[in-house]
Amino acid sequence: MTGLHTPLSPLSFLERSARVYPNRTAVIDGETARTFAEFAADAQHRAQLLADLGIRPGDRVAYMAPNTLEMATAQFAVPLAGAVLVPLNIRLTSAEIHFILEHSGARVFVIDAEYIPVVQPLIGQLTTVATIAVDRTADPAAHLPEGFVDLADLLAQTQQPGADQTGQAPREFQWAPHSELDPLGINYTSGTTGNPKGVIVTHRQAYTNAINQVIHSRFDTDSVYLWTLPIFHCNGWCGVWALIAAGSTQVCLRAVRGPKIWELIDRHRVTHFNGAPTVVRTVLATDEAHRLNYTLRVTCGGAPLDPRTLADVEALGFSVTHSFGMTETAGPYTIAYEQDEWKDLPAETRAALLARQGVGQIGSSELRVVQREPDSDGLLVDVPADGATIGEVVVRGNTVMAGYYRNPEATAKAFAGGWLHTGDLGVMHADGYVELKDRAKDIIISGGENISTIEVEHALGAHPLVAEAAVVGVPDPKWGERPRAYVVTREGAELEDDVLTAHLRARLAGFKVPREYRYVAELPKTSTGKISKVQLREG
Repeated sequence: MTGLHTPLSPLSFLERSARVYPNRTAVIDGETARTFAEFAADAQHRAQLLADLGIRPGDRVAYMAPNTLEMATAQFAVPLAGAVLVPLNIRLTSAEIHFILEHSGARVFVIDAEYIPVVQPLIGQLTTVATIAVDRTADPAAHLPEGFVDLADLLAQTQQPGADQTGQAPREFQWAPHSELDPLGINYTSGTTGNPKGVIVTHRQAYTNAINQVIHSRFDTDSVYLWTLPIFHCNGWCGVWALIAAGSTQVCLRAVRGPKIWELIDRHRVTHFNGAPTVVRTVLATDEAHRLNYTLRVTCGGAPLDPRTLADVEALGFSVTHSFGMTETAGPYTIAYEQDEWKDLPAETRAALLARQGVGQIGSSELRVVQREPDSDGLLVDVPADGATIGEVVVRGNTVMAGYYRNPEATAKAFAGGWLHTGDLGVMHADGYVELKDRAKDIIISGGENISTIEVEHALGAHPLVAEAAVVGVPDPKWGERPRAYVVTREGAELEDDVLTAHLRARLAGFKVPREYRYVAELPKTSTGKISKVQLREG
């Protein structure tokens, strides 16, 4: 290391903010609030605990918790100890947890008490995990079966590092890795088509994408962020790190519930939250919803909001920005900037422009839409920027993963041609904005014609009595596939097929209009709020 180069790491954000904002509130969890200096001391205390448990640089430490103070602290504590953080989806089954712990080789597993029942069957089956520590903050009376230890007891037995009021780290813990290319974490994909893959996140990648979020979400010392997005998902889109960097306040939320969200918005004057469209609809569909007298910024990922939902949420004082990303890009990769000239356009036209995924963020600008097959020389070929020709979205740059952990074959396939293949199909518009049309596995090919399920879903969402809709392809003996729509109506509303068909025919080509509608009370969702089309196709 020289004065001309120091490794980039989000660890440096906490070291700085603990010095600059020692007495400002960093994190709020229920009635507990921690200043930046206290939060830094908490991270060091846990780093010391991990060292006492035998964790050495490069060892893996797994965490399974909702959006709690403990989970936020882990984003710094684990890498501060030189270890690699492995956050687990809180909705996993025992078998899925077992696979990830064994594949990652985790040595310490920290869980919230809520998940003791799903972890308990694994006692005696784990070959690398030596300690399973339980955070009982939310449930102090939770029973600890054999094989579990109390996290608070372990911390009480650990010598807390001698931090002063500014949270300065003791000599044994450095706020920087040996190399910025060292792994900071391993985030496992959803594994809908097999075992999940472990995405290696480096310190450089996490640092760069955190800076992206500070800039594009406009985080600053006046920002109050509500954790509606799971922290386990892409490290909360690098959000814990970004908010610490900006000197912002974070408000924890264990579960996405409309009334609780509004309670916290009003109590803390929340200025930001992120999530999938489902989160936005949850906020809208509660009796507590009301117009704000200030702007609350929402970054929406997973899928774009339909025009009607966008209009409804803007009426409450929310400002919505769409983004696109994936686990392999540590969360958001693009941002859909609203151009000034769009503001006076008709509502439906403006909504369609805002629903595009946009351009690469400042730290992740390399973005292309290419033909699905390379040319004869194996080179990727861009599709025309005509807003119509569908290709695969590929990306590369500083916010792209280092590869898949212990899976060189999948890594090589993902980076064929020197770019990360996202598996998302989209178009490139003349203004340089990318618009997703579908996941490659979700596009419907009917009679040789491509049907974008997103396009059909947006058209359905424009009907005033439709609360939510999803479209999947189903086998058809004549056309190969045809679209089937699943529809959730607004409360108290009833719809008939011919009404929806007439509505869609006014907006779509005839071959895109579903011939079958299924009316359901709710759509199945993944743990990150995305509609689970795998379940719909199976149904």
